[in-house]
Amino acid sequence: MKATLAGTALAAGSTTFAACTSKPTTTGETPKTTEQTGKNLELKLSFQEGIAPGETLKEKFDFMEKLGVVGFEPGGGGLAGRVNEIKEALKGRNIQVSAICAGFKGFILSTDPAIRKQCMDTMKEIIAAAGELGSVGVIIVPAFNSQVPVLPHTMETRDFLCEQFNEMGTYAAQHGTTVILEPLNRQEAFYLRLVADAASICRDINNPGVRCLGDFWHMTWEETSDMGAFLSGGKYLQHVHIASRKRRSMPGEDGDADNYIDGFKGLKMIGYDKYVSFECGCQGDRNVVVPAAVKLLREQWEQA
Repeated sequence: MKATLAGTALAAGSTTFAACTSKPTTTGETPKTTEQTGKNLELKLSFQEGIAPGETLKEKFDFMEKLGVVGFEPGGGGLAGRVNEIKEALKGRNIQVSAICAGFKGFILSTDPAIRKQCMDTMKEIIAAAGELGSVGVIIVPAFNSQVPVLPHTMETRDFLCEQFNEMGTYAAQHGTTVILEPLNRQEAFYLRLVADAASICRDINNPGVRCLGDFWHMTWEETSDMGAFLSGGKYLQHVHIASRKRRSMPGEDGDADNYIDGFKGLKMIGYDKYVSFECGCQGDRNVVVPAAVKLLREQWEQA
C-alpha cells in the first residue's frame, strides 16, 4: 500500500504538500492576553437537531429562542434537500446555522478508491449546502474504528490526508465555509484523537477552508488539560461540542464531573467567538434538563 496509494498521492501532490513534512512557518504574530481576548466574549450556544424538545423545526426553534440559544447544528445527511426548509424556519429568528454534523458516505482513509471517492463526492454536496446556509463548516472524521480496511498509520498516510483535506478545504472556501476535522476518543477512532494533532494538520495544509474541532466528551478521555487542548487548537479551532463527562448526556446530568471552567478559560484566552454546540443524549425530561444545562454553562462561562 505504501508503494501504491500513498506513493501515488505523494507523487501527485509532493509540491503542494511539502509543508506537511517540513517545519511550520513562523507568522510573527504576538498572542493576545487573556484580558484582551476574553473580557467581552459571549458564550454562543448551539443545539444539534435532537436536543430541543419539539416535533417540528418551529417548535424546536421556539424553545431555543426562549433560552437564548443562537446556533443550530443539523446533520449533513440529505442536507441539500433541506436548505429551503431550514432557511424558511430560521427567517426572522436570532438563530443561525452553526456547523453541519457529518452525514457523508464512505471514509477518506479507506484502502478502496471507490469508497474514498464516495466520501469526497458526498462531502462536497454537503459543503455546497452548508455554504448556502451560512454554516461555519462541515464536520468530518478521517476514519472510525469500525471502518476497515483502512490506510496504515504512517507519514505517507498523513500526507495523503493533507491532500484530500486540502481539496475539500479549497472547495469549502469557494462556498464560504470550511471543513472541520474532529478528533475522537480511542474507543471510536484511533487515527485522530488530540486537538493538537488536528490543529497541526490544519497548520501544515495552510488552507483557510480547513479547520478543527474540540469536543469536551472526547477530550475527557484523551486530553490532559481542557485549557491546553483549546490553546493548542488556537486560530484553527472552528467549533466546539459539549456533553456531560461520564455518560455523554446533558451537561449537569453527571453532577460535579461536569466542570467545563478550565476549557472555557482556554476558549477565552484564544478569543474564541464561535459556537459551543450540544452533542449529547438526555437522561431526564428535556423540558427541565435542557434549560438547566444552559444555565449551568452560562454560570461556568462567567466563572472562567
